[in-house]
Amino acid sequence: MFDLFASRRKFMTCAAAAATLALAACEPIALGGGGPSLGSGEAVPVALLVPSGSGSTTDELMAKSLENAARLAMADMSGAQIDLRVYSTAGQPAKAASVAAQAVSEGAKVVLGPLYAQEANAVGAAVAANGVNVLSFSNNPDIAGGNVFILGSTFQNTANRIVRYGAQTGKRRILMVSAQTPAGEQARSAVAQAAAGSGASIVGNVAYAMSQNGVVTAAPQIVSSARANSADFVIVDATTDGALPILTQLIREQGLTADVAQLAGLARWDVPAQAAALPGLQGGVFALPDPQLGRQFESRYAAAYGAPPVPAAVVALAYDGIAAIGALARQGKSNALSASALTQGSGFAGVNGVFRLRSDGTNERGLAIAKIQNSQVVVIDPAPRSFGGAGL
Repeated sequence: MFDLFASRRKFMTCAAAAATLALAACEPIALGGGGPSLGSGEAVPVALLVPSGSGSTTDELMAKSLENAARLAMADMSGAQIDLRVYSTAGQPAKAASVAAQAVSEGAKVVLGPLYAQEANAVGAAVAANGVNVLSFSNNPDIAGGNVFILGSTFQNTANRIVRYGAQTGKRRILMVSAQTPAGEQARSAVAQAAAGSGASIVGNVAYAMSQNGVVTAAPQIVSSARANSADFVIVDATTDGALPILTQLIREQGLTADVAQLAGLARWDVPAQAAALPGLQGGVFALPDPQLGRQFESRYAAAYGAPPVPAAVVALAYDGIAAIGALARQGKSNALSASALTQGSGFAGVNGVFRLRSDGTNERGLAIAKIQNSQVVVIDPAPRSFGGAGL
């Protein structure tokens, strides 16, 4: 069904789901944008930065999809007006910084985008002196902070949800399985941080090389470590288009069955849909945005534009960004786009569920827990609909 490490075109935002390479850390420049003052009742000028102009068909499709999602959010909005201004970055940091500075000089009060982490870092530096905040589509925490906020789901947010769920259900002895890559290191660190204070503990770590031989070699080590350390919760960072199919199959065949330890994932196991039929995933759990809300967004997008958003998880971020800006503008405050306003504790309602921005530039999203049962994805712990509820 799957080829190990098969090449597949992806839309990534830097340190996206487990197998991606993280960018080197870049220090944020500003200490948090105060946000330009808004006049009562005025349309909010928003600069949307998209990766068109790079010559890449993938970037062109993504650019159009992000703009479509932003306009869909505007159509759904009431009580606030958005003046959307679209700028092409060609996926290049220097170009992104240049058009962001141009956008601010032309009156933009907030920047939505860009897609790639290096671009976002450059944009944040370019508009910091103007006090303008940036809501990037990246999910790389290395570039978050100051006036740069990331909208993409992070390893830390997913790890927090998975580890908390495990602890609540009596699975507190964690064996972490991660790739020998920068992204794997991020995943391992996120799980360790999530375990601290949760009642769970890390009883072992196994790292695998990103090759077929590396995965085959690691499988018996994982089983041995789980048994030696009495692990009851094995968390893996692998993805369905990478090591996950063969890794989970091997460890199951070598004795790490569901009655020995619960298998859990930091990546989405419902993409593609046929992944649920993988033998090694049966009985395993993973975190995902509210699937009902996700399906509603995809259906509405397809009805408006003739085709579903691809990839939906990234395209939806443009909708969320506009929804957050609109919700703040609707309050009628002159400082509606300040860092303190953007990080309000109650958060915002996005198309994939509730989310809020944190003062460190990262985000927290309400996630559900799903289990693979009889080759079906079954939600066993629903996503919260507000902050302070279960799962948050």
